[in-house]
Amino acid sequence: MATIQLRQVEKLFGEFQAVKPMDLTIQSGEFVVLLGPSGCGKTTTLRMISGLETVTHGDIYLDDRLVTWLHPSERDIAFVFQFFALYPHMSVRQNIVFPLQAVGASRETIERRLSEVVDLLRIAHLLPLKPGKLSGGDKQRVALARALVRRPAAFLMDEPLGALDAEFRESMRAEIKQLHIEQEATTVYVTHDQVEAMAMGDRIVVMSDAEIQQVGTPAEVYYDPANLFVAQFIGSPGMNLAPGTVAGDLLSLPGGNNYRIAPEWQETLSNTQNGAADVLLGFRPEAAEIHVAGELSGEVYATELHGAYKMLHVSLQEEHDVVHIRSDRQADYPIGAGVRFDLKPDMVRFFNPHTEAALLAKRPPPVSRREVVFT
Repeated sequence: MATIQLRQVEKLFGEFQAVKPMDLTIQSGEFVVLLGPSGCGKTTTLRMISGLETVTHGDIYLDDRLVTWLHPSERDIAFVFQFFALYPHMSVRQNIVFPLQAVGASRETIERRLSEVVDLLRIAHLLPLKPGKLSGGDKQRVALARALVRRPAAFLMDEPLGALDAEFRESMRAEIKQLHIEQEATTVYVTHDQVEAMAMGDRIVVMSDAEIQQVGTPAEVYYDPANLFVAQFIGSPGMNLAPGTVAGDLLSLPGGNNYRIAPEWQETLSNTQNGAADVLLGFRPEAAEIHVAGELSGEVYATELHGAYKMLHVSLQEEHDVVHIRSDRQADYPIGAGVRFDLKPDMVRFFNPHTEAALLAKRPPPVSRREVVFT
């Protein structure tokens, strides 16, 4: 499989900057997810890698081979689209083998590779059918088979599960990841769905406003976001953020709350600019623990049952100073009730409210190994 390198790759449509200069290396055999909201440049980036979109500036390398100006057919890359792109007049068998026939592969090669991918994806019973007779999940399996049969250097997938319903998406996520592991394939996967990104990616490239915001493992982008965008975009709900003013080893928060700053953060926070909101305190909903003698307090604004747990929306002071706390599903918290809670020190983060960048502790706290769970 191939290593993919983007060196200062940029894309302009007239004066519009669709992708700002980008440096990114995707290692051989890695599953990398490009994640971000619509219009952030992730699909354009994928299309530049494939050759379907020309590069305005910069270079793209495939295993140290410059491919910036090569035709897509010369890059040895397979592309899986969101809407399957199957030929409706051909049978499943004809759709799968078409890429091999197009390059003049021998009959023996075609039959051998067809048998391999059909067995892998368990779609032998579909071979005589036309795409119009298939379910959405089966169409996506056929599209994957057509890509796999080529044995390309890399797979590019542009929201391949976006057209499927929730049940099919869950099963196909597992199948695509398993295929990646079995094939040891370099895969670049585009999605706006953070659940897909967290479940499937070895690394996640979080994009916004046509540029990379952070590159990291799922645990890194979840527990240690590089800036406010990543903190709020990743997670459901996103990271809680509360404005605070530093005073010695205390952080004054809305509602008359005072949070005692851990020693490893004190030097960093003492160097921040003074003002109405020196820093933003950040923590995930599971980082808060309800306790009768908790250090912080607020008032229950709303509650939601999420099956295995209950999500409390707690107002620290005003309606816009609401934080989200994960609690026991059987706990009863009426609207308007006061609650007290503590924060797990190793899961607390701080951000500069002016630059929106994450602050770094003098001795960075260890990344929590708690499982990331979305609903």
